[in-house]
Amino acid sequence: MNPLAPTDSLSTNPTLAVLGFRHKIVYHLHFWSLVAVAPLVMVQWQQHHRLLSVLLILFCLNCLLVIGTLWLRRSYFFKGRLYPVLAGVCAVYSTAINGYIGLYWAYPAAAALFFLLPLREATISSVIFVLSMSVVSLIRFPEPDFWRITFSLALTSIFVMIFAWLVGRLQQELARLATTDPLTGCLNRAQLSDLLNARIRRRERLEEVTSLILVNLDNFHAINDQWGHIAGDQVLEEVARRLRKSLGGNESLLRIGGEEFMVLLPKSRQKDADVMAHKLLTRISAAAYIHDIHLTACAGVAEVGRGETWSVWLNRADQALLKARQIGRNQVVSAQRNNRQDELPAPSDGSAVPS
Repeated sequence: MNPLAPTDSLSTNPTLAVLGFRHKIVYHLHFWSLVAVAPLVMVQWQQHHRLLSVLLILFCLNCLLVIGTLWLRRSYFFKGRLYPVLAGVCAVYSTAINGYIGLYWAYPAAAALFFLLPLREATISSVIFVLSMSVVSLIRFPEPDFWRITFSLALTSIFVMIFAWLVGRLQQELARLATTDPLTGCLNRAQLSDLLNARIRRRERLEEVTSLILVNLDNFHAINDQWGHIAGDQVLEEVARRLRKSLGGNESLLRIGGEEFMVLLPKSRQKDADVMAHKLLTRISAAAYIHDIHLTACAGVAEVGRGETWSVWLNRADQALLKARQIGRNQVVSAQRNNRQDELPAPSDGSAVPS
């Protein structure tokens, strides 16, 4: 992994994209800290501050390890917890023995906490750091300087904390916007391959079956033609609400086309998914929509087979949906089973194996 690579090349998944940005921040903080602190090792050694020199050497070694693991293993050495500990200890001890010269390093150390640690941990660490610096300042400097140092360092930490909190909220909102359909609130098509690949990996590693259901609304374009697109949007919103009410907490609901939805059912055999598909279609057609519109839907069902790619799995469900639509309205068709599925053992959770 190259931490300096463009974020677009890292992943199209918003969560991984945020992780890529975080790795860049971590990389640059450690790299430039190493550049700034490494020369101070010799300076402090020449001034006979042996303990501070050793602490600075440990700080530099941690920077090298973080940079190395980011480049080679795509991991974050000790999840950044050594940096604030070593930086804080060095800043406090340097201030105690060097006076105002050591104080200069307290401010970047206080800011770095909120870029390297989760907000809660960074806040706790910041309080401890500011209190430690206040004690040293009270002992080392005149009282007016003690108050200036304490309040300026506390304000610096508060400002950076607010910035980090706002950035975190912004990241969450951007991730939500990137992963959900704005009309229905369902997951969008951009999440399709990631979700299906995740279930395929669990199939291969844990023998955990997963089925999917494709749902397509019958003659939906007639609604747009007769009542307009606003009415069509309201119908889609209501369909999504009805589908959610039929699902539990483990299932995923996606809108993957204009009037097409996908339901992902973890730990469900094709027979169980077929039952769920009939339940969903019944819920969709149970009551009239706006303008007394009556609506039905068709569904295609497919259980993932061993060795299948997500596109093959999805295509089998799509072919089943196509057959259902050819038969008529309000139909469910199960996909032709992959021959390898018959060779798999029954799932440990006791779900039924289709005959």
